Amino acid sequence: MALAQEIKTLITKDIVLEWRQRYALNGMILYIVSTVVVCYMSFNLQRVPLNVVTWNALFWIILLFTSVNAIAKSFMQERQGRHLYYYTLVSPQAIILSKIIYNTLFMLLLSGIGLLVYGVVLNNPVQDMPLFLLNLALGSMGFASTLTMISGIASKANNNSTLMAVLSFPVIIPMLLMLIKVSKNALDGLERASSTDEIVTLLAINAIVLAVSYILFPYLWRS
Repeated sequence: MALAQEIKTLITKDIVLEWRQRYALNGMILYIVSTVVVCYMSFNLQRVPLNVVTWNALFWIILLFTSVNAIAKSFMQERQGRHLYYYTLVSPQAIILSKIIYNTLFMLLLSGIGLLVYGVVLNNPVQDMPLFLLNLALGSMGFASTLTMISGIASKANNNSTLMAVLSFPVIIPMLLMLIKVSKNALDGLERASSTDEIVTLLAINAIVLAVSYILFPYLWRS
């Protein structure tokens, strides 16, 4: 079976399973809505105006924890017997690429829902929406690719959640700082040239993580 066909089959399988169960999707939507409502109630009760910096920080905090909770299950929820079964059918490259693509699509959906709910409840002060959406898409791709690979590594250890938190910290934090800076520029309506370096860096990080996952995951899969 060709690599593209294997990836398509695995993505279709994940989508069908998620649509039948809908545990993760419903849980993440509930998490986003409840977190936004709590933020709204906190600031509304204190009569504190929500400035742009606070709006931006809260949005990325919500999105970060949403991505961690949504993607952590990528490999941890599957038993070793299922991994062995996949190993006999498809290549490890197809498995990791399909997981990354599926989690990217899942994160794009959650990010869109989160931005919609967040903007409706806490207003939307974004002045450059195309730049903000591009930054949001790059952030979703970065979170999905990085956390998917780390989830595969952590699934081989006994202390999965702790190892995933430790391994993801050095990669996620620099990426998060650049995402916050670009989104702040979009909120302020600055010239897009001021965000070019960060956007190029985010693209490079996503490409590097994807390449490293493609090269190294087969060795991890055989262990």
